[in-house]
Amino acid sequence: MRIPFLAVLALVVPVAALAGPDCPDLVVTGHPYYPPVAWSSGGKVVGAAPELVTRIAKALGFAKVTSKDFGSWEKAQAAARSGEADVIFGIYRNTERMEYLDYAEPPFMVDPVSVVVRSGEAFPYAQWSDLKGRKGVTSAGESYGDQFDAFMARELAVARVPGIDKAFAALLDGTADYAIVAFYPGRDAVRKQGLSGKVVFLPRTVVNADMFVAFSKKSKCLGALKAGFAKALKADVEGGKVRELLEAAEQTVANQ
Repeated sequence: MRIPFLAVLALVVPVAALAGPDCPDLVVTGHPYYPPVAWSSGGKVVGAAPELVTRIAKALGFAKVTSKDFGSWEKAQAAARSGEADVIFGIYRNTERMEYLDYAEPPFMVDPVSVVVRSGEAFPYAQWSDLKGRKGVTSAGESYGDQFDAFMARELAVARVPGIDKAFAALLDGTADYAIVAFYPGRDAVRKQGLSGKVVFLPRTVVNADMFVAFSKKSKCLGALKAGFAKALKADVEGGKVRELLEAAEQTVANQ
């Protein structure tokens, strides 16, 4: 499957220090289990996305950028909602999140979301309605965009569990007929748990979602971030260095 990566830092943006005295440093966060985009390590979130954010922020004059793992994806989002985190990376856009987040354009990558089934128990899947009448499972705190979220809530029976490992466990013990997981962390979980002969990713995706960097609307750094981040990000997207960051992150994950 070809990875539809789009972007990152291709040049150093010559700007004055935009981080003023009210915002000397940034707290950034993301998904603690989303390799190679982001994952938890030593109380921090590391990976391609935090490296992208840190590089741009430092180019904009933020001398200190602190990456923090808040313990779960739900807690990371809560930290961005409250302003405890200034920046959250690797996040999809939906209406609810737009109430407390200011999204930087453009998205830095496209993220495929898959349907996973037990080996030997694949079923025809060409559209969302093909999931009706079956028991699904997905991770708590995940959103797959307004349209599919609404369809899932209205038409499907999908349980929420704490993390992708629990989702695969529910699939394998028969509690669920299928799991909805993002392709890249799903693939990594299959590798780490030795599930390659036990589960199958169906070929058609649920969605191919834009993945963003977003700023807390309660952050004291919001003005400084908006002044330069999107412009730098756009230049980085067009430069195409994101592939290097993600490939390097994938190699790191593979060696763990």
